[in-house]
Amino acid sequence: MTTNLPPICSYEGSDYQTAFWEQGGRAYEDAVEALALRRLLPAQGRLMLELGAGAGRNTPRYHGFERVILVDYSRTQLEQAQQRLGSSWRYVYVAADIYRLPFVDGLFDAATMIRTLHHMADARRALMQVRRVLQAEAVFILEFANKRNLKAILRYWLRRQQWNPFSLEPVEFAALNFDFHPVAVRGWLSECGFTIERQLTVSHLRVGVLKRLLPLKVLVVLDGLFQWTGELWQLTPSVFVRSRATGQTSNVQAGAFFACPACDATPIADTPPELVCPLCGRRYPVVNGIYDFRLS
Repeated sequence: MTTNLPPICSYEGSDYQTAFWEQGGRAYEDAVEALALRRLLPAQGRLMLELGAGAGRNTPRYHGFERVILVDYSRTQLEQAQQRLGSSWRYVYVAADIYRLPFVDGLFDAATMIRTLHHMADARRALMQVRRVLQAEAVFILEFANKRNLKAILRYWLRRQQWNPFSLEPVEFAALNFDFHPVAVRGWLSECGFTIERQLTVSHLRVGVLKRLLPLKVLVVLDGLFQWTGELWQLTPSVFVRSRATGQTSNVQAGAFFACPACDATPIADTPPELVCPLCGRRYPVVNGIYDFRLS
């Protein structure tokens, strides 16, 4: 059983999709992230795990996969995703804690975590959970907020910020909002059982004046050219990493899918409107097509 877990950042009741993405002037950021995903995603697959899925902004981009399992701690974010994507066999909506993922070991052949790691007070622990539920050789695409970005470096040199962008420890610039050093992230991935295949730097032109002066298509083309520099250095506020799960993973029992996040029992029968753990007896509701495995 997992205990003493880090605090959770919840977007319950938030209008993040509308306020930040649709009305917040983030068309450039959305477009260059879409480009990075196209460059890193496998052409096809069976089960995609989307961690921090939110309102489903990126979900349609995983069209090469047979099924996509959307995981978010916020039920209201998943409701927004369901309104956007609809209810079908292809999408599974799961409210859960990333530190206690409710899935059997080795279930997924791919996973993404975009704009999510920066809310992790214990990033390494979260990445360990991701590796647990992935098959051997599964692809994992991670985006993280980079503390060693050019703006932070200049501010540090000009003594306009106190924290050091070159030190390896995370910086918490707001409550449960962290920037990470690229070397630290690569180290955690290696420790957790991943080998890095490619790095892309993203959002090179995330400057208000440039976004106002240059057409969106020009911004995206330029950023697309610069993204390949991620193999040489990482100085942008956002970095995408494609890695692959290494080592061995136990074979998944036929039909096994869910596991109990409270006691780690596997498998739990998929019996909506309620799933019951056969070992500890804990009950997990399924309401309007959303599985709720949150323990708090």
